[in-house]
Amino acid sequence: MAKKGKRKLDEAGEIKPFEFPEFDERKFLLHEYEQTIATAIAISLAVGLGALSWALDRTGLPLVVPVVVAIAIIVFSPYLFQRLRETAGDYTKGDWAGLILTEAFGWLGIWFLLIDVLRIGG
Repeated sequence: MAKKGKRKLDEAGEIKPFEFPEFDERKFLLHEYEQTIATAIAISLAVGLGALSWALDRTGLPLVVPVVVAIAIIVFSPYLFQRLRETAGDYTKGDWAGLILTEAFGWLGIWFLLIDVLRIGG
């Protein structure tokens, strides 16, 4: 059975009505601007990783080499973001998850696209 939530009482012992907190528009816009820049960095990193993986694949190295290199870079990318953006400490877990997934799927998409489109010798 679900636990009943505690209700906040005012000084007279009555239940206080819910009040929305004040919306800080400046803080919201700064956070969205920061996320836009971070997403642009993540997409740039994904395109670079895709091109690097394609180049490593074309050299004849085993397939595991570009995969390991790209995954290592993606895993350590939060440290790169923290070095590039001083406000990266304010990112939430959801922000980090979105950036890492953007990098991972972007890398795979660009790599597969380059393998398919630039296949030489059929």
